[in-house]
This record gives sequence, structure tokens and C-alpha cells, in this order.
Amino acid sequence: MIIRPITPRDLDALMQIARESGPGFTSLMPDRDALRRKIDHSVESFARNVTKPGDEHYLFVLEDTATGDIMGTTGIEAAAGVSRPLVHFRRNAVICHAEDRQKRHFEETLTRCQHYTGCTEVCSLYLRPEFRRANAGKLLSRVRFVFMALHPERFADTVIAEMRGVSDHSGQSPFWDWLKHHVADLDFMSATQLACCGQSGFIERFIPARPFYTRLMSEDARAAMGQVHEDTRAARHMLEREGFRHRGFLDLLDGGPTLECPRSDIASVRETSLARVTLLKRQEHPAVHSGETSKSAIVANAGCSEFRATVTDQISGAPTTKNLVMEEQLAKTLGLGDGSPACYLPLGQSSQQSRGHQERRQKPATEEIRYAY
Repeated sequence: MIIRPITPRDLDALMQIARESGPGFTSLMPDRDALRRKIDHSVESFARNVTKPGDEHYLFVLEDTATGDIMGTTGIEAAAGVSRPLVHFRRNAVICHAEDRQKRHFEETLTRCQHYTGCTEVCSLYLRPEFRRANAGKLLSRVRFVFMALHPERFADTVIAEMRGVSDHSGQSPFWDWLKHHVADLDFMSATQLACCGQSGFIERFIPARPFYTRLMSEDARAAMGQVHEDTRAARHMLEREGFRHRGFLDLLDGGPTLECPRSDIASVRETSLARVTLLKRQEHPAVHSGETSKSAIVANAGCSEFRATVTDQISGAPTTKNLVMEEQLAKTLGLGDGSPACYLPLGQSSQQSRGHQERRQKPATEEIRYAY
């Protein structure tokens, strides 16, 4: 399996992914014309000469090299909220004053805001159910940080992830089911389509700037705040192990959390290293060549529009020697030659991830992402 930038020939597969992902997966809606525009924008973004982040959107696909099937997708928005508002609810604690000091108390409110304008957003991660296999979800999630490490000028200093909130199999969101009675009597899917298609004035028209008091919410809606969809839990844990944290900002429609992390603090960004490729003779194994034991890692070329990445245990040498030893066939698949620059991210647990393991119960190693955000 290999990660590469999306191309126009992937439109049918992307449409299938948009259908499969279901209600609530807001970054890919099943609209063929909109998806075609998204692909065209991605192709143009990869081709641009960029010195600072703008309206670029980078969309990757995971391809099964044996069959040509598209297994999943993952994306990065370079500067979210610039071309179209990125609006959240902010959880606030406010003091309700009274003449009698004894009667003053704290109230929690939700207030509409635009806090993350210009931040880089990781998004559009989906692994199709029939392709759930070892390391597929890890590759989809972590390859974005490899790409950021290679091309830091293309991305903002803060990276965010809007996580899919709680909803059931029919697409009903307990958070929206409460909120709609106070803002717009629309079903969750209709509200999602209006918001995601950039319907002019939707948020300003239906979501007032006044605060909502959480004590007035239904029990189910209050419980859903900051929680994620069951199929998104693995993705959230993976991001938290990278260093992402929830700072109190929620999705306007389903109450899902937005996580954030400084780009330079993301574990996979810090631990991606550059090396030079050394090609092996056909019968020679990389571990024999270097005297080291090969371990699973994400390996990629250093390109942009021709970016390619995969997971393999058939390499050795990096990062300590700055020399990446690999077989010729693997190098050819990644568009690499002898002496080419390449990057390497070991899939073993980092020191930051080890600390996260101590802080929270880690998901089993066999758990893979289905779809997330």
C-alpha cells in the first residue's frame, strides 16, 4: 500500500468514500461536482510554489498497489478559516453576579467564536472497512505529519483536528437535537449539508452570537459535549499520543471536540528524519547490509506533487547514520534512486507517546482507524 496525492482519476473512489462515511463526516459530502472541485483544488495546491500557507488543500489517497483499489483518504488544509469562516462554540465559565455575594455562582456557557482562523487543519481521514489491516490507519494519520516535516513553509504554527462528534447509525446527533429547537428546526443531515457547502450566511443566520447556558441543555446533549463518535475514538487516541489536546472548543453542530498542537511539538513531526538512499543488491537484505534489525517505519520521498509514502520493515540505517538502505523495487515504488533524499519515521512508540501511555489507557495495537474527521 502506498500514499500519494489524489488525482482526477480517483473521483469515483472518492465519491464511494463520501457515501460510505455516512452522516457527520463533514469534510467529504457525497456531491460529485463538489468532490471534483476538491480534487482539482488539491492537484493545484500540490503544484504551487508556496512560501507561506494560504488556501491550499492537500488530499492524499491510500492505494493498494497489488489491486489498484483506493483504500482510504486523508487530508490537510493549510490555513483553515481564511477563505471560509471556521466557527466553533467556546466553553466558558462565567460568574453570575448578585447583590448578595453569597449568591454569586459560576455558569458554563457556549459562545460562538472564530478562534482558529489561519491554523492548519488535518481532516478527511477515512479508511474503508474492507481494507482495515495492520498499519493502514497509522499510515493515513501520521503521513500528514511527515509531509509537514518535509514542507514546513506550507503550514501554520498551530495544527488542529475537528473530531467527529456523537451521532447514531441513523445520523441523529443528541447535541443538535437539543440545539435545533433554539436555532433552526432542521434535521442534522440538512444542517450539515448547508454548513459544509458554504451556504452563505448559514451560521450567522441560524447560530446566534449570544451564549447558551449548558444547564438548560438536555442530559444527552450535555453528555455529548467534547465526546467523539465511536468510530473516531482510535483517531482521537492516536492524535493525543502525538501531543494534541482539547482546549474547550466544540463543533457547532454535533459538539465534537477540536484538538490542537503546535506543529513543532507534534511527535511525528519531530521524529521524522532525512536521509540519503543506498540501494541494495537484489539478494541482499537491508539488515545484513547494515548489521541492524529492520523495524516498521513510514518511508517517503522528499517531493511534493510527486510525494509517495509507505510502511515497510525492509529498510535500515536511518536515522542514526543518515543513510537509508533499501531494495531497488521499494525505491522505485517511492520514486527514489541511489543517493536520493528520503525521510523516515519509525512506527515504534516515541518518548512523548510513552508519556501518553502512562497518562491514559492505550488502545490495543491491533485497533485501526475506520473513519474519523
